[in-house]
Amino acid sequence: MAQVPASESDSHQSRTHAAPASPAQGFEVLLITGMSGAGRSHAAHSLEDMGWYVVDNMPPKLLVPLVDMMTASQSSVHKLAAVIDVRSRSYFADLSAVLSHLDDLGIKTRILFLDASDQILITRFESVRRPHPLQHGNRLIDGIREERELLDNVKERADIVIDTSHLSIHQLSTKLYAAMMGTGSTTVSVHVFSFGFKYGIPIDADFVADVRFLPNPFWVPELREMTGRDSAVADYVLSSDGAKEFLDAYEEAIAQAIHGYAKEDKHYVTIAIGCTGGQHRSVAMSEALAARLRARGLSVTVSARELDRRKD
Repeated sequence: MAQVPASESDSHQSRTHAAPASPAQGFEVLLITGMSGAGRSHAAHSLEDMGWYVVDNMPPKLLVPLVDMMTASQSSVHKLAAVIDVRSRSYFADLSAVLSHLDDLGIKTRILFLDASDQILITRFESVRRPHPLQHGNRLIDGIREERELLDNVKERADIVIDTSHLSIHQLSTKLYAAMMGTGSTTVSVHVFSFGFKYGIPIDADFVADVRFLPNPFWVPELREMTGRDSAVADYVLSSDGAKEFLDAYEEAIAQAIHGYAKEDKHYVTIAIGCTGGQHRSVAMSEALAARLRARGLSVTVSARELDRRKD
């Protein structure tokens, strides 16, 4: 029998007996904690807007089976954010065990800690007329100080610490986007869709563009039954006089607006482009605009309102 060289045999075994990828591979966990009144709930909402699956007020012990279940079931959810309300010293042992377990699974885990000054926390609790969870009938400042003492160790372990004392909810959201996704226009998700004016102007668009000034492929017999998704129609529309100039100017205007939106904590923008029936010109122009915005590094999705209706 011919003998396989050791190096080739080893290589063959590594190919045929390679360990399967861990179900936890690519899974991320973010623990949101910090002082009561420092903005944990708003942080959770912001993370949800970023595409994280968020669970609130979860005891640390329950996080382990939840992560095990989500990774074992090969869920489409790969980012889990859990708001951990640490109100007793026993929670710290549980939290340490959770972090150790996630580390053993090879799961990327980070801790977000939200803080604020005692004076600001007092003002916030008084404004909503609710007691501090650790107040126990004592003074409000007593509950705040007890919680701060309990959370000292967690704050030291935190990967991200944000002091919300002088932040509005929009400024907090902007800081979270910067910490989790970076800064600038790339934090804004854009959706471009085409529509037909004769079926009504969309009410949910931030921008509405009218491209009925372009020649209508409907009047070209060989193009009439096609749509703007067909290359023949797209070529006809995009090569028309004024199409490129319109796209150049509109792309710049949208880019400037998106840059400003990112600063103002608006991270979702909807752009509607309309023609008469929403079949040809608006479809081709929306696809072309989307391609230009993607080339700028933006996350862009596209749909065609009237074409999608035909499928229903």
